[in-house]
Amino acid sequence: MNYLNFDLDKAKKTSKELNVLLADYHLYYQKLRNYHWNIVGRSFFDLHEKFEEMYDDAVLKIDEIAERILTLRYQPTSNYSDYLKISNIKETKSELSDVEMVNHLLEDHGHILSQMSKVVEAAGECEDEGTIDLIGAYIRELETTSWMLDAWRMNTEDTRKAI
Repeated sequence: MNYLNFDLDKAKKTSKELNVLLADYHLYYQKLRNYHWNIVGRSFFDLHEKFEEMYDDAVLKIDEIAERILTLRYQPTSNYSDYLKISNIKETKSELSDVEMVNHLLEDHGHILSQMSKVVEAAGECEDEGTIDLIGAYIRELETTSWMLDAWRMNTEDTRKAI
């Protein structure tokens, strides 16, 4: 049964890249929980709330990514030991400053965005518009979140380039 109207064998590469993205999101989610629990100092109220908003979003994406893999007729990776092996995201310690936490998250965003590009490229090869649409929305959202975190860590003296 091929209700998706594309070569399911070609979707194997897309599913593989989605599984890496799934692993990335699991480690990213747990890092956000870690930071949410362990933020201290003057930024506590702002970042405690922001990290919760971000991990709530991440857990929704985890489910959507896994369901997309299932839609493609492949199995989502579901063990943390496997996530640790294939993820582009690395764990960090809990005892970090607010700026260090945000810096690590922005670094992770770069890894996740890069992995999303790999997913879109693989999906394009098998004309999988559903995956391209899903991940395209994720890219836009993560870029916006990255901009906001970057603006948070900027100094007032930092300037933007005029057009």
